[in-house]
Amino acid sequence: MPEGRTSTPESVALWDAVRLAGDSALLLDFGSVVTPEANDRVLRVSHTLEKNKLEGIVGLVPAFATLLIEYDPTSTSAETLIEELCRLQYPQSVGESRRTFEIPVHYGGEQGPDLVTVAQRLGLTADEVISLHANHAYRIYCLGFAPGFPLAGLLPERLRLPRRAVPRTAVYSGAVAIAGAQTGIYPLATPGGWHLIGHTPVPLFDWRATPPSVYGPGDALIFRAVSWEEYSELMEDRRRGELQIREVAR
Repeated sequence: MPEGRTSTPESVALWDAVRLAGDSALLLDFGSVVTPEANDRVLRVSHTLEKNKLEGIVGLVPAFATLLIEYDPTSTSAETLIEELCRLQYPQSVGESRRTFEIPVHYGGEQGPDLVTVAQRLGLTADEVISLHANHAYRIYCLGFAPGFPLAGLLPERLRLPRRAVPRTAVYSGAVAIAGAQTGIYPLATPGGWHLIGHTPVPLFDWRATPPSVYGPGDALIFRAVSWEEYSELMEDRRRGELQIREVAR
C-alpha cells in the first residue's frame, strides 16, 4: 500500500498523503492547517471524482483538509484507485461552481440566548458581535456533525471562543451558532455545544429533496441581521411553505 506523497501526471500532488481508512476506504490528506487553499484542493479532487465516476467508488466525504474515498473492495482495490487518482487531470480551481446564500437572522433574545454572554466574554457589546458576524461571506468547508450542518468560516479573530463547557442536550433547528473559528446553523433539532447567537427561519434540510441541502462545500453563507418584525413575517412565510433559502450574487 503506497503511503505518503503521490504525484499527479504533472508531478504536482494535490494531496500530501494517502492512507488506508479501514478495508474499504482511502483517506487523502491535504495538509494539517485549515485554509481555503487546502479546502480548494479537497474540492478539486472530490468534484473530479464525482465527474469521472471511477469504478468501485461508492462514497466521497470531503472535509476541511481531507477527503475520504469509500470503495467496494469486490470491485476495485486501494492500489488500483491510487493509480487512477494519479492519472486523472484536475482543474485549476472550482470557482465557477461556488454559490453564495443569504441567511436572514434575528440575533439575541430567545432566538440567540448566548449572545449577551458571548459579548461579555469577548469584551464587546451585543451590537458589535452582530456587526462582526453579519454581512460577511463565510466559506462552507464541509457538511458535518448533523445532516446539512454547514461548518463555515473563518470567523473574525475577535469573535472566536471555545465551545461551551457544558453542551446542551437539545438545540432548536435554525439556531445560528459560533465556536472556535467556525460558524454554522443547526438544520435539525439536536444536542450541541456551540454558542447560540441567533435564529434563522429559513429551512435548510429536507430529506425528501435531492440533494437534501441546497448548499454544499465550497459555497458561502452571508448572515443578514433582521428585525423582530421581519423575522416574524419570515416565520409566517415558512409556516405557509413559501420560504426558501435565497442565492445571491457574490
